[in-house]
Amino acid sequence: MSKESTREAQFWHRLDGDVQCTLCHQLCRVRPEKRGLCGVRENQDGKLVTLVYGNLIAANADPIEKKPFFHFFPGSLAYSIATVGCNFRCLHCQNADISQMPKETGQTPGAFVPPEEVVAAAEAAGCQTIAYTYTEPTMFFEYAYDVAVLAKEKGLKNVFVSNGYTGEEAVRKIAPILDANNIDLKGDDEFYKKVCGARLEPVEKNIELFWKSGVWVEVTTLLIPGYNDSEEQLRALAQFLASVSTDIPWHVTAFYPTYKMRDVPPTGAEALRRGVKIGREAGLKYIYSGNIPGEDESSRCSVCGEMLVERMGFRVMRNSVVEGRCPKCGTAVAGRWP
Repeated sequence: MSKESTREAQFWHRLDGDVQCTLCHQLCRVRPEKRGLCGVRENQDGKLVTLVYGNLIAANADPIEKKPFFHFFPGSLAYSIATVGCNFRCLHCQNADISQMPKETGQTPGAFVPPEEVVAAAEAAGCQTIAYTYTEPTMFFEYAYDVAVLAKEKGLKNVFVSNGYTGEEAVRKIAPILDANNIDLKGDDEFYKKVCGARLEPVEKNIELFWKSGVWVEVTTLLIPGYNDSEEQLRALAQFLASVSTDIPWHVTAFYPTYKMRDVPPTGAEALRRGVKIGREAGLKYIYSGNIPGEDESSRCSVCGEMLVERMGFRVMRNSVVEGRCPKCGTAVAGRWP
């Protein structure tokens, strides 16, 4: 870690010689010279500091569909950045090499990049959006916020790809400058406790809070065979989303063996189709099955069925949405459209 990357953190208070971090719902009580569960926030001399301000471990221009966002400026590019660290310990994490590194090795590697350089790089790459992704963006909140403020001033959009465990105070601070958030809704409470080291309730509350704050929300559920793919679990997740808004797009995606779940088989296409069917029965208008080639990830009008956005992988082949409406029947299509 560099001196530039070590800065006083936000969202904490002193507690009997320790510090209490309130950035996320883990609410870590951090003893002197120790770190929170994320591995990137440390109690130094009675003050909570972030160790990863500007300390980028990844920066790439990605299709916005890769996040995935299907109803947010389809076909555009997102400049995607991340530092190391995460407040979950998901056994199936596909980016465990960077998300879990601080916890497993104590290291916080990266290259310091000032916020203004991130914005300049995004503009140079022709990106409309900056995406805070790959690891949990809440863990580099101070940096993400500073980048987002500058991006907004330059007319760029800001999106999180998040596990949804951000603390309420931090949600209310970032929401006015955040345009969209793709939040994982991983399973029932038992799944969260067993696989992620977290709880379901804060995630559900944040989906509702971001949505009501005017942030565009899409939700992703990775189906892991034998863990969260039962009809009962999927129906509960779909019904919850519908209770917030039937306009929220739901991405039901396939798992592939990785990290500490290499002994679990990959998700079959039939499980994804079952998830799509359950979503429709719950009243959701936009449900997508992903991570299996050949499955339909195109967008259709929820009323007349007209093809709106035709996709092949992360590529948009055709976008027929006109001023946010179906070109055939005129129905408004939920989302953020160019």
